[in-house]
Amino acid sequence: MESIDRSADRAWAHWAITAVEADANRSADTHLLPFPLPPEWGVDLYLKDESAHPTGSLKHRLARSLFLYAICNGWIGEGTTVIEASSGSTAVSEAYFARILGLPFIAVMPASTSRSKIAQIEFYGGKAHLAADPAAATAEARRLAEETGGHFMDQFTYAERATDWRGNNNIAESIFEQMRLEPHPIPAWVVVGAGTGGTSATIGRYTRYRCYDTRLCVADPEHSAYFSGWRDGDPAAKAERGSRIEGVGRPYWAASFMPELVDRMIKVDDADSIACLRWATERLGRPLGGSTGTNLVAALALIAEMREAGRTGSVVTLLCDSGQRYATTYFNDEWVAEQGLDLTAAAERLAPLLPS
Repeated sequence: MESIDRSADRAWAHWAITAVEADANRSADTHLLPFPLPPEWGVDLYLKDESAHPTGSLKHRLARSLFLYAICNGWIGEGTTVIEASSGSTAVSEAYFARILGLPFIAVMPASTSRSKIAQIEFYGGKAHLAADPAAATAEARRLAEETGGHFMDQFTYAERATDWRGNNNIAESIFEQMRLEPHPIPAWVVVGAGTGGTSATIGRYTRYRCYDTRLCVADPEHSAYFSGWRDGDPAAKAERGSRIEGVGRPYWAASFMPELVDRMIKVDDADSIACLRWATERLGRPLGGSTGTNLVAALALIAEMREAGRTGSVVTLLCDSGQRYATTYFNDEWVAEQGLDLTAAAERLAPLLPS
């Protein structure tokens, strides 16, 4: 008779899960902020402020879920090198959790990634592995995982299944609990962007599970394959280049995007996203990120439709991260000009949607 005892692996997993959950327990839930609109409109708009997470973005929730999922599946153990293909907030958040667990972390990023982003990952003890070809980042991450004996997180595959969509303080449950005492507690719409598709999947599933009448709208930026693929029923749709609006939009569908859960999609011009985030920044008195601008354009368009139909109610969208990360891009007029974006024309297009 042969016997192998791996109880030590289980002991480390128990410690790691407790450490990750303890971090969540120490952090208060993110705030739900009312956005100022004229009372006579009869529609209330709310922003779920995901910038309040310890790593400053919505991706903190995803990183926590991905780590718990990988640990419980036995994919991550003591000393495992964790690898992700990401040039932005997901890598920062995963580096944070890797540090909590004492694990090596490598982010595979395009060579063009700004030094400030690399510095954020390094601050949490992670390393940046720069790839000359951004399209090859996923393949390079898999190669590194095989070479090091590590684990490739693969956010674009596992985002939709790593979160418990029935509850357990996911973002959907949090939104509806915080809306409970509002004048219109069941939103007519929840508006989100799609990067991995994990957030839209969680919200779409949760509203169905709870039998809410809330509908899900996905706001998609330029240079993303989600809108055209969803419109045409073509999951093989592709965009010619990557999105300028960080955190949302993909040149091809992520495996974790669940189109069947989406009730509406709105394509938003990048110039409109940036013009809207600048307008909203002044209205809220705090800088907002690009994906928040995209969300707001779509949310305001839906509110205009509700007003035209004489409907009252509420709409919820996400404040995904702080605009402080984008001082050299969305808030930089030279960068905007280099991108060939006309914010004056965008502001004119948005004017019918905005309070006077």
